[in-house]
Amino acid sequence: MDEEGFKTYLMDRKVSEETISESIELVKRFESFLQENFGEVVSVDTATEDEANRFVRELIQEGTNSLKNLIAIARYGYFSKNQQLYISVLELIDGSDVGEVLFEKIGEAVGDSQRTEIFGDIEIPPIGTPSKDKPKFTKAIMEQMESNLDETTCQKILSSVAHGIPKEYYEKERAKFLEAGNVDEYLKKKREQNISTLEKHREEGTLFFNQEITDEVLKYVKSRPDVLTGERRGDVIYHTKIPFLTHKYLKEKDPKMKRYYACHCAWARETILQEDMEVSPTFCYCSGGFSKQPWEVAFDQDLEVRMIKSALKGDMECAFEIPIPEKYR
Repeated sequence: MDEEGFKTYLMDRKVSEETISESIELVKRFESFLQENFGEVVSVDTATEDEANRFVRELIQEGTNSLKNLIAIARYGYFSKNQQLYISVLELIDGSDVGEVLFEKIGEAVGDSQRTEIFGDIEIPPIGTPSKDKPKFTKAIMEQMESNLDETTCQKILSSVAHGIPKEYYEKERAKFLEAGNVDEYLKKKREQNISTLEKHREEGTLFFNQEITDEVLKYVKSRPDVLTGERRGDVIYHTKIPFLTHKYLKEKDPKMKRYYACHCAWARETILQEDMEVSPTFCYCSGGFSKQPWEVAFDQDLEVRMIKSALKGDMECAFEIPIPEKYR
């Protein structure tokens, strides 16, 4: 472990002294775990997904699987250029609070009593649970929701979850929209910014969230105005999700694997490859909520969202329509 280098890296990013100290201690503990279980051949600089998952499983068992601790490991992976470690821990963090937010939103929509009936003895997986283990929860809670609630209510609840990200995250979108003056100009500037961001990642060889941006990926996004940014089609914004792993998605020929590489959802993606596990595509309204949320902030009002395509229901991509409010059409 490069303790001094990691400390400098965190200091340069204005991380607090307390968090720096805690992060270093956690990574040192991870190093000790690796040496005890795998010997000198493995270190935090070479740790793989499997080794990271085993360490996080130990944290879960002792109740120290906090977001702060997982972020510490991810940061070290990024600092040490161990992409496998970095991406694998990001996967453990991704949407980790969806279960808790869903629990909250169901209560807000139908009350505590019916929420208790819906959840029953279903346990929300703790943060750090691998993606392959999460669909058991998703399948169970969706079966309960669809048995106890009508379709529209299910869709509204799920779209309000929006990956657990609060609207405050997009607070600048309102000012950007007002500055643009209309939907078309706002979309144009939004797309220009997104393309610029992807170009920067390609040039610097850095990851866009979890994925590598190659020339092929950039060409694909540039050829599809509906991907990533969304495009106006009449009175709606048609938004196609950029695939989860676009460079693999573009090369893949097998339909099932192509759908797998398209799906972003850590709570359902693995079911595409599992013959004995199926999650209702209605769950994708959570992703739809994520897509519409920036637009709700930009338009300063609640919006509807309609799922058009979903990898969970057999489509090769995921797409949603967001109706434009009449006063902005």
